[in-house]
Amino acid sequence: MSDSVLPNSNKTRGIISWMFFDWAAQPFFTVVLTFIFGPYFVSRLVADPTAGQAAWGYTVTISGIAIALLSPVMGAIADASGSRKKWIGFFAVIKISSLMFLWFAAPGAALWLPMLCIILATIAAEFSIVFNDSMLPRLVNKTEVGRLSNSAWGLGYAGGLVALFIVLLLLAGNPATGKTLIGLTPLFGLDASAGEDARITGPLAALWYFIFLIPLFLFTPDTSTGLPFNTAIKHGLSELKQTLLELKDRAPVLKFLAARMLYQDGINGLLALGGTFAAGMFGWKTVEMGVYGILLLVIAIFGCYFAGKLDVRMGPKKVVSVSLVCLIIATLGIVSTGPGYTLFGLLQLSQADSGGLFGTAAEKAYVLFGLLIGLVFGPAQASSRSYLARSVSVEEAGRYFGLYAFAGRATSFFAPLSVATLTVLTDSARIGMCALIVFLVAGFALLLIAPYPAVDNAKASLSPVNIE
Repeated sequence: MSDSVLPNSNKTRGIISWMFFDWAAQPFFTVVLTFIFGPYFVSRLVADPTAGQAAWGYTVTISGIAIALLSPVMGAIADASGSRKKWIGFFAVIKISSLMFLWFAAPGAALWLPMLCIILATIAAEFSIVFNDSMLPRLVNKTEVGRLSNSAWGLGYAGGLVALFIVLLLLAGNPATGKTLIGLTPLFGLDASAGEDARITGPLAALWYFIFLIPLFLFTPDTSTGLPFNTAIKHGLSELKQTLLELKDRAPVLKFLAARMLYQDGINGLLALGGTFAAGMFGWKTVEMGVYGILLLVIAIFGCYFAGKLDVRMGPKKVVSVSLVCLIIATLGIVSTGPGYTLFGLLQLSQADSGGLFGTAAEKAYVLFGLLIGLVFGPAQASSRSYLARSVSVEEAGRYFGLYAFAGRATSFFAPLSVATLTVLTDSARIGMCALIVFLVAGFALLLIAPYPAVDNAKASLSPVNIE
């Protein structure tokens, strides 16, 4: 079977199964990193929220450095070996095992175990994404890549949304009442006061990933070059070296990757630290963070749906550019909001608490800015994936998506490191979060001068079939 053509008989089933990778993977990012376990780590696992944010920032930094150094190598090996699924399976074992051990991260326990588990799970998750993304160019033709990418991203958010509902409705009890959001006793007798409502998200994300990764292995075609493992690694490294040398002759691709290197750092930092920032500032617990996450994911699904259509009509560069402008505005909004004010104090708000979720005016303002983030952070990433998929050939997709992952991680440790360090130096989480704005603005500025399409027609002769 040619690696550049998905057979018509397997087309629809193979594409849907490929999309389910995002559905399987997203709960880790949603319920573990962003909305439930991450905020728990900052505000409940550690007594001091400022120290917790710093420790979480350093955790993200370590995983980012490892991903940056090794992602291009993983992509090159993917092209050399041809097989993607065996690597996805290998890293799935690491990810699932690490997530299971998060159950032991009880309040007062040593930080090294949850930090190590998060680092290993994040590295495994990101390497798996390299191999999964490199399948994209051979699934559909160039004009449909953006629609498929955004649709898969939206499906992923739907998966994260369902996982959040499971946590809030069935697993996470209110520490005061012991009941879930709909008044039920938490399944398995989970005790919120012992952090079990947040700790359960690790095993939940692990089980979810295991179950919903199965369609990819069963139905999405994969090929192999037949090279022995050691030979594939040597050949892949040689190809990577050649790819790096030829980048100087592919200026559009190089400029796009450089722009993404900056703005993706800001997005990664915002996703990893935005929830923890709110938890530390407003004292949000699992229920508040979960509802906040649900609101963001609902609007994110719609954002990806419409962005997929816009990507086809306007091209991915415009979609990414507009998304970055919105992210800059929204990030300014959340860092400018505190108890009793927003816009850095220019707008004073009542500090009266009306009761219930998000009871103060400042919390409501924070949620509104968060909804703007939810609307565009998916399209910013999905259309970036589309941007590159339109720019490379099937045969070189692994190498370039390895570089794409590198571009998203090469300096990614700077964003959380900047946030963590500024937080420690100023003793202010707000000042620390302002560092993310610099990355978003710099990436947007560089993207504006990057030529589009970032494609060398001699290189990007794609011949896959259309979506039915």
